[in-house]
Formats: sequence, C-alpha cells, structure tokens
Amino acid sequence: MVAIGTRINEIGTLVRDGGAFYLRRDVGGRYELELHRTPVDLVEKRVRLIGTLVGLDLVNADGVGPA
Repeated sequence: MVAIGTRINEIGTLVRDGGAFYLRRDVGGRYELELHRTPVDLVEKRVRLIGTLVGLDLVNADGVGPA
C-alpha cells in the first residue's frame, strides 16, 4: 500500500467514467484523478500522470500528458 502524500509518476490509460477521470495503471489497478483541467483530448490514450496521492486510490494531479 502506498502512503498518502507519496508523489506519483506513472504511465497508463486515461479513462472517463461518468463525470470522473481515472488512470488505468499499467501495473494494475486504477487511480481516480482530481484534475485542475479536463484533458478530454487524452481520454482512452496512454498518458503520464504526475501528482500526489491524497486518499485511497485518489491522486491530485499536477499534470497529465501524452506518454
């Protein structure tokens, strides 16, 4: 289990489920994302997520960009 406050730097697929965005992690599982902007152009594409774990499987994203 990763501790809250840990910096996250991972690659995976950005998915949208209802009004929420998630990173489907290459290593398995997924993170729900708190985003400062909505990256709709990257949905269903491989991305790199950089952010901070703020809850159980919840990441406050500093950036989401093409991988």
